[in-house]
Amino acid sequence: MLSLPANVRIYLCSTPTDMRKSFDGLSGLVQAVFEQDVLEGHLFLFVNRRRDRVKLLWWDRDGLALFYKRLESGTFETPRPGDNQSHVELDATEMAMLLGGVSLASVKRRKRYAATLGPVASPSRRAG
Repeated sequence: MLSLPANVRIYLCSTPTDMRKSFDGLSGLVQAVFEQDVLEGHLFLFVNRRRDRVKLLWWDRDGLALFYKRLESGTFETPRPGDNQSHVELDATEMAMLLGGVSLASVKRRKRYAATLGPVASPSRRAG
């Protein structure tokens, strides 16, 4: 897949996008929807109305890269945006799950154990 620098942010457009758009059309959407500059190196995802196609637009330091994925069956499960949100920000794991067909709504985040907990007591051994 992609090897992205740590400071790259990933944005998903929450409204359906016309998949006939290419570099220039999607760059215009980046400015209109995300209010971002496409040349900053962030990754922008666009999904069509049927949610069976996704396009990724990314500035790769020397040019724009466009990735296109079409599903033969099923749909991409996208996160639901809040009220009046035109886009959703994802992390790399969420993007990988979205592209891999995992439903983001069914994934539960586990709580991390607090570092303040003491060491776990080991079971005592019986002398024998």
